[in-house]
Amino acid sequence: MELNEVVITKAIIERFTRKLEENLDLDVAVVGGGPSGLVASYYLAKAGFKVAIFERKLSIGGGMWGGGMMFNEVVVQEEGKRILDEFGIRTEPYENNYYTADSIEATATICSHAAKAGATIFNLISAEDVMVRENRVTGLVLNWSAVEMANLHVDPLAIRSKYVIDATGHTTEVVAIIQRKMGGQLFTETGKVVGEKSLWADAAERDTLDNTKEAFPGVFVAGMAANATFGSYRMGPIFGGMLLSGERVAELLIERLRQGGGKG
Repeated sequence: MELNEVVITKAIIERFTRKLEENLDLDVAVVGGGPSGLVASYYLAKAGFKVAIFERKLSIGGGMWGGGMMFNEVVVQEEGKRILDEFGIRTEPYENNYYTADSIEATATICSHAAKAGATIFNLISAEDVMVRENRVTGLVLNWSAVEMANLHVDPLAIRSKYVIDATGHTTEVVAIIQRKMGGQLFTETGKVVGEKSLWADAAERDTLDNTKEAFPGVFVAGMAANATFGSYRMGPIFGGMLLSGERVAELLIERLRQGGGKG
């Protein structure tokens, strides 16, 4: 059979358009495809909810790909190992309840599980704004990352979602937009993004789960975005807290959605 370039192009356009149309109205929109966003999406999709991830970069996985300073190994503690075990990711004990995992295997496997559970993953798309109704976020305003990078004046499109998870890491992109456009109304002690402190792995890992919660009506923060929003430390290349935060935010939203919460 002779390959037809027009048919190939048509297939991509039609299938992507269908995929996008099917995700214009979501239970949960996840901004950021790092470990916490991927894990959250996995559990939400597994529970039967409609969830999509929007990642601004070409690659999915956030900082987990690079391990520590491009040594592609990551460390998890005992609690985080449980989630890697659930995904079938190989770990190796080190000492004192530390475990290591190959960062490439871990990231690729978590991404695959999220997709197979039913989460839809969009890369190269940025959230440039949020939709708000009655002081509650009800969706995202999206554009191509290339448009953003080139500083082109191209109007965005919007999707509706009952809840949004900001899993954008250190930059807290979604809550930063809310702070900039709506003033000091976040659920933090200052009403604004408190900011990330310097590296202290033990404190950061402990605080991550406590900070995984609603930061503004309709918006939850997870992973490093949680610590940066509520003012705790960074943890470096130990990823147990990221994985557990993804699980935690999924649990919170599953409970909220099952109770009928959300005005998407």
